Amino acid sequence: MTSRSLHCLRCARPAEGFDGCRSCAAEGIGVNAMPPLADLGGVDLTGYPGGPWGLPAALPVSGPPVTLGEGNTPLIRLQDAPDRDGGPAGEVWLKYEGGNPTGSHKDRAMAVGVAAAVAAGADTVVAASSGNAGAAAAAYAARAGLRCVVFTNEAVPAGLRAQIDALGAERVVHPGTTADRNAAMARAVQEPGWYPLTSYSAPSPGGNPYANEGYKSVAYELARDIAGRRIDTVVVPTSRADLLAGIGRGFRELAAAGLIAREPRLVAAEAAAAGPFTAALRHPDRADQERTRVAAGPTVAFSLGEERPCWQGLDALWRSGGTAVAVDDEAISAEHRRLAAEGLLLEPSSAVGVAVARTEARTSGALVVAIGTATGLKGLVG
Repeated sequence: MTSRSLHCLRCARPAEGFDGCRSCAAEGIGVNAMPPLADLGGVDLTGYPGGPWGLPAALPVSGPPVTLGEGNTPLIRLQDAPDRDGGPAGEVWLKYEGGNPTGSHKDRAMAVGVAAAVAAGADTVVAASSGNAGAAAAAYAARAGLRCVVFTNEAVPAGLRAQIDALGAERVVHPGTTADRNAAMARAVQEPGWYPLTSYSAPSPGGNPYANEGYKSVAYELARDIAGRRIDTVVVPTSRADLLAGIGRGFRELAAAGLIAREPRLVAAEAAAAGPFTAALRHPDRADQERTRVAAGPTVAFSLGEERPCWQGLDALWRSGGTAVAVDDEAISAEHRRLAAEGLLLEPSSAVGVAVARTEARTSGALVVAIGTATGLKGLVG
């Protein structure tokens, strides 16, 4: 069973289930309900072995872990480029989540989410996914001996389809929109009672709150591996902001325990074709920000794109004094090529974050970390 109750991040009301806060949804705002922050008092980061299960007491799940060795992903310094005035370039480091077992950051969440499903007595887990979440769900469900159903659409790249199929999931291709796909998943959660690993309700609050706690381990590893130096900014490719919010929660726990001096500023990196956080933060009033809607269009960063900013992401940006930056497809493709020239093949969504991080470092002259969400190898399988 799960060991910590859920409360809405926005209104603090108790909540049940995995469709977010229903009171806030009635206002047209998608808000996730999360467990309380963990107390990291007494933790010694020098002995932290990494990954979500390296600090099991920080997770809201009781029961045995489900793991494939996720976490402890590489931290790589990227090549410097001086700013236009010849001043200090700052430093850009890449936290390469493509080093996880299925090749993306989603493994951290699915390890915890599937463990929560096992603890809840589920026999079937379900995910709606453009690729990476579905592959991770399939892998961890297989590890736990659970049936896995993945709702996808026809636009999922061949390599990701092959990965999901090879890992034994039942892939259901939905011909409609993302909203139609998610509605089909919602019916599967409500009627057969399958355990949801991803978001499915509208307006979207974000993913499974227990699974999302796995992302805190990114912050723990960064604090351990860049010990003694100040991380100024962490740039996160953002769609529903599960990763962004999870990293932010991890840094809040670290700061509360005195394990870091201050929380880094967070930046949501988006594709210009679908940038609700960037659009939201143009409004001076938070009430307008949380009700922002945009028209999401196609982008080379296919795994990014929402019409609304999930409240959990806005909260993470507000708390850290952060911002959001949108990047057009030309800049995304250019950064994708530049990373390849440095020997790094990442998915285009990761290039969004690196492009923004390079600008942040040139502007500030500080140490900036970009989260590289997934390997680009999946896109090469045809």
